[in-house]
Amino acid sequence: MEETTNKRQENKMGVMPINRLLLTMSLPMMISMLVQALYNIVDSIFVSQINEYALRAVSLAFPIQSLMIAVSVGTAVGINAFLSKTLGQKQYEKANIIATNGIFIEAVSAAVFAMIGLFVSRPFFTSQTDIAQVREYGVTYLTICCCAGAGIFLQTAFERILQSTGKTFYTMITQGTGAVVNLILDPILIFGYFGLPKMGVAGAAAATVIGQMVAALLAIIFNLKCNREIHLSFKNFRPDLRLIGQIYKVGAPSIVVQAIGSVMTYGMNLILAAFGAAQTVFGVYFKLQSFIFMPIFGLNNGMVPIIAYNYGAGKRERVIQTMKSSIMFAVGIMMAGLAAMQIFPAQLLGFFNATEELLVIGVPALRTICLSFCFAGYCIVVGSVFQALGNGVYSMVVSIARQLCVLLPVAYLLSLSGNVNMIWWAFPIAELMSLGMSTFFLIRINRNIIQHIGEEQARERS
Repeated sequence: MEETTNKRQENKMGVMPINRLLLTMSLPMMISMLVQALYNIVDSIFVSQINEYALRAVSLAFPIQSLMIAVSVGTAVGINAFLSKTLGQKQYEKANIIATNGIFIEAVSAAVFAMIGLFVSRPFFTSQTDIAQVREYGVTYLTICCCAGAGIFLQTAFERILQSTGKTFYTMITQGTGAVVNLILDPILIFGYFGLPKMGVAGAAAATVIGQMVAALLAIIFNLKCNREIHLSFKNFRPDLRLIGQIYKVGAPSIVVQAIGSVMTYGMNLILAAFGAAQTVFGVYFKLQSFIFMPIFGLNNGMVPIIAYNYGAGKRERVIQTMKSSIMFAVGIMMAGLAAMQIFPAQLLGFFNATEELLVIGVPALRTICLSFCFAGYCIVVGSVFQALGNGVYSMVVSIARQLCVLLPVAYLLSLSGNVNMIWWAFPIAELMSLGMSTFFLIRINRNIIQHIGEEQARERS
């Protein structure tokens, strides 16, 4: 028994050199996130071959899809941080109970979104466009994604359980496999190859949910076969409302932060409705920027359990070093993305079968919006640090202020000029505000929490 406990105490998150640990845990996630971003882009590239209305429909569906991701990933952030901290405190039985409760609430969330797909899809599209073909494409696509969307919730839950114990390599396999399945099925189902019926946008949706289900199945198998630190069992299971509340204490702010992005996207689509193909350009931008942001989210997925584990273990210097290294890597990625969008905007839009109208609106849009990348990497990492330290409400406040209190109002005011090119300046303006608020909260959390990490453990030793 003592030997088993000693082995458990040797978790790499508490002993491995930070830069090596961060890269070890983050690189698999960054690679898998890049693959996911790639298949999101390729998905839209295939859809754009149908026609521009199909591409616009998929773009307009993004707020609801983003909301699904917000709930699944935000809940999983709470599971991940709570599990990692509990494992750092060597409370292994409690960790098992946290994991099963986390899986339960992800399954309930999937059922809720199935209802949204059935009853909300049509009014949602009707509110954004009066073009009948766009509405019909969109309702078909979104209904399939929501009603068959259990895969994304289960995939996220089981992947974050793997991440909480440092097994990020397996999550690279699950996400990568799901993405490859999606990529293979996209052209087959959209255009009807190999004797299958031509499904159009319905085929794109079907390819997406099948890829998610395959990834979820793999994540379940890896947890059952390879994750020795967490033992999952639903025998005599009953939801523990207290533990679920603690999961959402960290996860709810993350859900709100990401859900606010859905509200912002929906609001921007309403503002841009009067500017022709601007809605499509905005959707294409989000597909492209995911290729830059996804690796940073992968970096954060590796960073959060490291910080949470060492916070629970009372190792302040490791927390600080992890934070500094993550910021450095994130800023470097964002600078590369900034350069790409400044130098190659027309070529990037060309991947989406861009018309002359799309190019006229899209080139200045990409060049303006990407100026926000100068600050975004720092802000994203700092927001995840807040979550890892159990103060996700700070991330929520910054996100609300940036997207709802600054970005949307500024975009609306700039739209009154009648010049669509002015609207895009709302993004760098909002990011400047985010930079200031994130720094203010980081100083505060450093004073109140980070500087006191390890004091309790020191008192216990004395």
